[in-house]
Amino acid sequence: MNREEALNLVEPHLKKTRFEHTKRVTDTAVDLAKLYNEDVGKVELAAVFHDYAKYRDLEEMRRWIISESLPKDLLTFHHELWHGPVGAILVKKEIGINDQMILNAIKYHTTGKKDMTKLEKIVYLADYIEPGRDFPGVDKVREQAEVDLDMGCFMATKNTIQFLLSKNQPIYPDTFHAYNDLLMTIKNKWREEMNG
Repeated sequence: MNREEALNLVEPHLKKTRFEHTKRVTDTAVDLAKLYNEDVGKVELAAVFHDYAKYRDLEEMRRWIISESLPKDLLTFHHELWHGPVGAILVKKEIGINDQMILNAIKYHTTGKKDMTKLEKIVYLADYIEPGRDFPGVDKVREQAEVDLDMGCFMATKNTIQFLLSKNQPIYPDTFHAYNDLLMTIKNKWREEMNG
């Protein structure tokens, strides 16, 4: 499936502004895939479909979380987190994409997680830094994304956690796990460079 076919499949499910966001995320993700030597085709599909379930009915998403093997604790967190995991299920069932790497990049694009693959990091970061995003700190993350994928993801995760804390919002555990894992990865890189 090429980009145009994928975009044609996703467009009916998104509002116009979200569809434009999706195209920008896809362009950003492809640029990052080329920069970090990741499979462009897989990155492109994951990015196109990352918000596939964004506007699904909340009751429908709740049913998918209950009926599928998704963590039930999702239901106790803000429904904004549901569209990633539910989207991965629906992309598999409705679109027929079975590549688990693509599906996982969709599944974890809002929360991140421990031990993210390069593909997962690229979609996660592209969603955060796409050119339409405008909030404090995003330009610094964009700059870092061009230099170090792990540091870019770490900064995005740290900013997200700080933002949620400032709003007294609960933070999904996978996001803390992503933060810790990325921090340790960066510290290990620094250690190797110091000892190298």
